[in-house]
Amino acid sequence: MTTSERSQRMRLAAHKSWGNTLDRASRTAAARKASHHTRFLDKARELHPHATDAQIEQVADSLRKAHYTDLALKSAQARRIKSEMAKQAKQKAVAQEIAALSAGHPSAA
Repeated sequence: MTTSERSQRMRLAAHKSWGNTLDRASRTAAARKASHHTRFLDKARELHPHATDAQIEQVADSLRKAHYTDLALKSAQARRIKSEMAKQAKQKAVAQEIAALSAGHPSAA
């Protein structure tokens, strides 16, 4: 089975499964309960043990936004570095081709 066929089979199974589910909220409740958000609530309570529930929610929301903003920043930096490396590799290849042509040895490009 190819990767594409396997992916299509998994997608088909997921659609069938969700088609048999009337109450999506109850099906995903355990996952939501164990989600990252509880981690931010726990951290907020640890940082501010005497805060009100509303304050804890605000702090947890800020911690969550900070976390995802940090991930976005790291992702952007990684993409920039990858792009710069590709650009440098291309410039090096062009320089080598120019040098080969200047020396009278055309490359096999």
